[in-house]
Amino acid sequence: MMADVDPIRCDLFVIGGGINGTGIARDAAGRGLKTVLVEQTDFAAGTSSASSKLIHGGLRYLEHYEFRLVRESLKERETLWRMAPHLVRPLRFILPHHRGLRPAFILRLGLFLYDHLGGRKLLRKTKSLNLRKDPKGTPLKSRFKKGFEYSDCWVDDARLVIANALAAKRRGATLLNGHRFLDAVREDRDWRIRVEAPGGKVIEFQADALVNAAGPWVEKTLRDCIMSEDAHSHARLVKGSHIVVPAFYDGPRCYTFQNPDKRVIFAIPYEEKYTLLGTTDVPFSGDPAKVEASEAEINYLCAAASEYFEKSVQPEDVIWSYAGIRPLYDDGEVNPSATTRDYHLDLDTREDTLPLLSVFGGKITTYRCLAEEAMEKLSPFLTFSLDDWTGYTPLPGGSLPEDVTPAKALKHFKAEMRTRFSWLEGETVDRMCNAYGSRIRTVLEGTESLDGMGTHFGAGLYEAEVRYLMREEWARTAEDILWRRSKLGLRLSKNEQAALAAWMSANTD
Repeated sequence: MMADVDPIRCDLFVIGGGINGTGIARDAAGRGLKTVLVEQTDFAAGTSSASSKLIHGGLRYLEHYEFRLVRESLKERETLWRMAPHLVRPLRFILPHHRGLRPAFILRLGLFLYDHLGGRKLLRKTKSLNLRKDPKGTPLKSRFKKGFEYSDCWVDDARLVIANALAAKRRGATLLNGHRFLDAVREDRDWRIRVEAPGGKVIEFQADALVNAAGPWVEKTLRDCIMSEDAHSHARLVKGSHIVVPAFYDGPRCYTFQNPDKRVIFAIPYEEKYTLLGTTDVPFSGDPAKVEASEAEINYLCAAASEYFEKSVQPEDVIWSYAGIRPLYDDGEVNPSATTRDYHLDLDTREDTLPLLSVFGGKITTYRCLAEEAMEKLSPFLTFSLDDWTGYTPLPGGSLPEDVTPAKALKHFKAEMRTRFSWLEGETVDRMCNAYGSRIRTVLEGTESLDGMGTHFGAGLYEAEVRYLMREEWARTAEDILWRRSKLGLRLSKNEQAALAAWMSANTD
C-alpha cells in the first residue's frame, strides 16, 4: 500500500524510541536538523525500561580493562545528575568482601580507580567498612566482616527516555509513537522511507540520513526492512532479568554482591516499599517482544541474595519480575557477562552519500556520549554545528533552583511544591516532583483543589495527570502509564488498573 500524499522531507530519520534513539533525536534537533523518529510500540517499551535503573561507572568492567568505557561512564554520572536532578539521584552501595572470590585488595584498588578515573566532584568517595560494627552491615550474614561503601546513581530509566523525547520535540523534532517502520530504500538523492500509522495509513518520508537505533531489533531491521547490501550486523542478544520483592531491610543503602560465576548482583531499595534484585546474563535468540524472567533466573537471583542477606529471599516472595534484551556488540567473548557493554556505531554509505548508521550495544549511562559520537559520524553528510551542548542543557523538568548540589535543589523544590499544592497529598506531590521535576506545574496547570483533579484511579493517580500524560507524553494505554510513565502498576489493584484502562479507552481522541 502506497502513501496518498507527497513524502515528508527531513534531514535525519531515526528508527527506535529507546534511550539511544531519543538521545540522538534530541542531539540532532538541537543542532538544527529536521528530525523524525519512529517507535513501533511505545517509548522505552523495550530494553530502556528493563534496566537495573542505574547510572553507574561499571565497576566490574575494570576487570576487562575497559578503562575508556568506565571513565566515560563515571563522568556521565554527575553530568546526567545535573541535567535531570528529578530523575537521577546519588546512591551509596555496600560491597561486602566474600572470602574465596576477589581478594579485598583487588576490590580496594578497583574502587580507588573508580573514585579517580572520572573526575568525581559531587559524589562521595569510597570508604572501608567494618560490617560487624557498622549498622550498614546489619542486614548481612555475620560471616561478612569487611566491606566497602562507594557511590553511583539511580535513574528512572523510562522517564529519562521520555525526557529526551520531550527535549527533541521542544527543539522541533517529529516523534511518532506507535508507528511501525516498514522499509527504507536508497534512491538517487535520498532515502525513501515508509511508516505505518496506528490506523493502517502509510506515510512516506524522504531523508538525507538514516539511523537504525532499533535496539534488539537492529539486525532484523537491517535484514528485513533496509535494502543495504553493505550493512553489517554485530548484535549479540543477551537477556537480563530482575525481580521485585517486599523490602526486607531498612535504610537507603544498596548492596553489591559478587557471585562465583563472576556476575555482580545489585539489591536496591525500590519505590519505597520494595527491593529490586538483578540482573542476569542469558544468551537469547527468540522474539524480543516476548521476553520474561524465567524460573531459573528467578531462582538464581533469590539464591544470590540469600547467600549474603540474613533474611533469605524465596521465589514465592517475588511480586513482579521483568526482563529486557541487551543488543550487545558481539566482540567474540564466549561468556555473555564478559561481552563488552561499550557501544559500536556502524556507518554504511553509498559513494559517500546517504548514510545509514546502526547502533549496537551501549548502556543507559553513556547514551548522551553515544548520541554525540553518532552526530560526529554523520557530520560529513549533513550540515550542522558540532558544538558540545547536550551536557550543559537541562532535560525537560530538570530546571530546578540552583543550589550546592542537585540533591539539595530537588529537596527545596519539593518543599516549595508541597506548599504550592498543599491540597494534594504530600506523598503524591513528592512522586510527581520525582517524575516531572519543574514540569509538575504543567501537569497541574489549571487545578486549584482536589476536586479539580478529577477521577481518582488509586495510589495518588488522578484524571488530571492521566490527561497530561495522554496529551503531552504520548501515553496511549494503561500499561504505558502504569509501567513506563510511572511504576504505579505495583500499587493499583487489578480493578483499579481496569478502571484506568476503560477510562483511557473512552477518552481517546
